[in-house]
Amino acid sequence: MANVTPTPDAKDAADNKVFAILAYFGILFLIPLLAAKESPFARFHANQGLILFLAYIAAWIIAVILGLISSVLGLIASLLYLGVFILFILGVLNAAKGEMKELPLIGTFRLIN
Repeated sequence: MANVTPTPDAKDAADNKVFAILAYFGILFLIPLLAAKESPFARFHANQGLILFLAYIAAWIIAVILGLISSVLGLIASLLYLGVFILFILGVLNAAKGEMKELPLIGTFRLIN
């Protein structure tokens, strides 16, 4: 079960919801860091977005390597993309609801404080 970090300020979540949602769209995790750098809500989702982006890159590398070994292994490894997509949906929904829920499996990592 994902940990829930209480939102420090409901106004912060409401004011920075768009930035938090954008954080889950790949490299766009940089937007909340630049546009809402003082917002704990936006920074939390920027961190989750960065971790998700790195997970996507790792899934891609694994799928390519296994695909070179065997097309069947590559196809199976590409199921990692489905997992990353599910985490993407969860992150966007959490941000849209104004919640600071960690993503399952990867959400506990902190690269941005």
